[in-house]
Amino acid sequence: MLRWIIILLIIAAAASLLGMPALAGAAATGARILIGIVLIIFLLILFGVFAVT
Repeated sequence: MLRWIIILLIIAAAASLLGMPALAGAAATGARILIGIVLIIFLLILFGVFAVT
């Protein structure tokens, strides 16, 4: 999932530099959602709600 976040951030940066604000915003929003999901999963694992085997 971290790979997708990095890819979306690169797409957002490239689209922003090329003058495509709609695509840059969509990619940044997707990356922001994935970052939130990763953060929630990390916190759940940290507090022991999920057991990673």
